[in-house]
Amino acid sequence: MKMTLVVHILAGALGLVLGAVALSATKGARLHRKSGILFVYVMLTMSVSGVMMASLRGVAPAVNIPAGLLTAYLVITALTTLRPRSAGSRLLDLGAMLVAFGVGLTSLALGLEALANGVKGNWILAFPFLMFGVVGLSAGASDLRMLRSGGLGGASRLARHVWRMCFALFVAAMAFFLGQADVFPKALRIPALLALPLLAVLLSMLYWLWRVRIKGGYRAVIGVQES
Repeated sequence: MKMTLVVHILAGALGLVLGAVALSATKGARLHRKSGILFVYVMLTMSVSGVMMASLRGVAPAVNIPAGLLTAYLVITALTTLRPRSAGSRLLDLGAMLVAFGVGLTSLALGLEALANGVKGNWILAFPFLMFGVVGLSAGASDLRMLRSGGLGGASRLARHVWRMCFALFVAAMAFFLGQADVFPKALRIPALLALPLLAVLLSMLYWLWRVRIKGGYRAVIGVQES
């Protein structure tokens, strides 16, 4: 299990680097595509190893299992969004939607339970549950709309890819900078300082969503073709 922990940490650290490269690279260019695909692979590795440790060793399973499942779901659906549609992709989308709804409903219930208990600091305890719950249910609802419409195109298709990849990176950054804050030197354990990378990811996501959905910049993205 120690090897699993090492793999989990290395995959998470590499995912942060690859995510930063993909965000900063020219969209649609070779570096962007290659780093994005590698990002998906390492995020899946991080997610699977995290779920394994949470399940077998009981490492905060209520938080880590939904986090792992949601992260894996996000990167898989972000990648398949840009792939041509097929009969198999519809089954994959359907299964992914069920995972999103399952994680969302479970996490939301746990978050509301944490708030109802009235424990001191309950907002801090409830936040990750509520966040995973809202994101899971929102993503599942988006999947349902896509399945009913038969697919996405243009700006909607690219926006779905952008926010899912960025939120997966946000989860990884949150787990590393806030979840592992004790590994940083004491002088750096300032909540506002450790939260800066998370803020950077969110601002990057909002910027690219603005470029795609409002400014209409998706037509300038190289390598994204309609199915």
